[in-house]
Amino acid sequence: MNKTGVAKTSKISRLIARLRDPEWRQYGALLMIGKSMGIVLLLAAIVFMNPGLIGLRTFAADPVLKGNDIVNPLNTVWTLIAAFLVFGMQVGFTMLEAGFCRSRETVNVLMECIVDTCLCGILFYAFGFAFMFSHGNGFIGLNWFLLDGAPATYETTGVAFLAFWLFQFAFADTCSTITSGAMIGRTAWIGDLLYSVAVSGFIYPIIGHWAWGPDGFLATMGAKDMFLPWVGTSFHDFAGSTVVHTIGGFIALAGSMVLGPRMGRKFKRDGGGPMLPHDLTIAASGGLLLWFGWYGFNPGSTLSAMDFEGIGRVAANTTLAACGGGLTAMFAAYYLSKSWDVSFTVNGFLAGLVAITCPCYWVTPGASIVLGGVAGVLVVAGVELLEYLRIDDPIGAVPVHGMCGIWGTISLGLFACGKYGSTGQFAPDHTAPLKGLFYGGGTQVLVAQIIGSAIITIATFVVAYIVMKAVNAAGLLRVSAEGEAYGLDMHEHGISAYPEYVLRSVARPTSLSKAD
Repeated sequence: MNKTGVAKTSKISRLIARLRDPEWRQYGALLMIGKSMGIVLLLAAIVFMNPGLIGLRTFAADPVLKGNDIVNPLNTVWTLIAAFLVFGMQVGFTMLEAGFCRSRETVNVLMECIVDTCLCGILFYAFGFAFMFSHGNGFIGLNWFLLDGAPATYETTGVAFLAFWLFQFAFADTCSTITSGAMIGRTAWIGDLLYSVAVSGFIYPIIGHWAWGPDGFLATMGAKDMFLPWVGTSFHDFAGSTVVHTIGGFIALAGSMVLGPRMGRKFKRDGGGPMLPHDLTIAASGGLLLWFGWYGFNPGSTLSAMDFEGIGRVAANTTLAACGGGLTAMFAAYYLSKSWDVSFTVNGFLAGLVAITCPCYWVTPGASIVLGGVAGVLVVAGVELLEYLRIDDPIGAVPVHGMCGIWGTISLGLFACGKYGSTGQFAPDHTAPLKGLFYGGGTQVLVAQIIGSAIITIATFVVAYIVMKAVNAAGLLRVSAEGEAYGLDMHEHGISAYPEYVLRSVARPTSLSKAD
């Protein structure tokens, strides 16, 4: 007999011997009863949780899902993700402005950016969104104040109404922050609050309604019985070169003109030059954060995750325009100063981003590089123009957002490639593509863009100039000479951004002796 047989015989013998023992018989009986009860309980649990297995319940048929049951949640999630990215741009704006300002006004910049955001949220909830995105007439929306009576989804987008509100609030906040950048270092705190109410509550949403409202006169321009029917097409601004950036840039121009330059600011034509930024590390990092946030700003403006090709195209165009703008600004600045200037390079890629914001859906990647490159040169020229005109803009808000916003808007009439029409809830609609001058489309789109850009630019500047003049006439716009000389941080907020350090006017390590 082999080893396996011997082992089996041995086990059987031990079992027979144990069964003769009364204690082992009792133990075996309890063991069998316990296992049997466990099996019964397991089967009972299975039947209770799923009685259909033994025919005790009949399952209903699988629900029939409509397209909207899937598409609308996807589009809403996509819009919310984009909104979060755009809101994150506030960190970038805060860092950019804080880095480009002087150290003694850093806390003031931080407070402006934070409080502008809080203020904008309340105003956009109360009436800003209603003015901009509700139905009314060609000039202003007249419904949904305090978001009362709002539908479940916004218009035909299929996006949840409050998700769309959040996305647009982030845009409104961007416009308000652009304005403050050109007015750094000499704006009184109460003055900042007052003009911020005007910008976020009235100027941006009402003028924005003209181009983005459901019945805005520029949005319906060119149609029969509408504004300028002879144009034959409406004004287009996919993500806001005009609506966000030109409006913000020209409010900033009005504010900086009314305020005048900072104390001690001596311009080049007078033998001086710009006041130096106090922390280019923060400024450059803020610029890159803005670039990152722009991937919500532009691709998110599709409001549709289903237009996946459009999202990819817009994101690629956004990237290439920024690259083109950064490089051309760097070389243009070197031509003027014979130095590789990081501040111009940062503003250069921001200029490219601003320029591509309007045409990003309708142009090719190659065209994006070209129009972004033009914006990079334009921002350097714009800074030099403001310097010549003795307009003090510490961060370059007017050239980056105002001038390059105009260029980006007009560039659509030149570079629209004739392949793409409009995004959509379920899929894009390219049956009526936009075609610019350089692609054989004639001047129709170009004329519409020039008209829309001119109307919004002029209206914004005139209204903003009146508002700034009114606040200034009340003695509330500019801080007192004593307060400005003392520094806004200590005068307005009672604290320095760097209280543990001795701030020096010369970039020189404090450990070096005078003899060095």
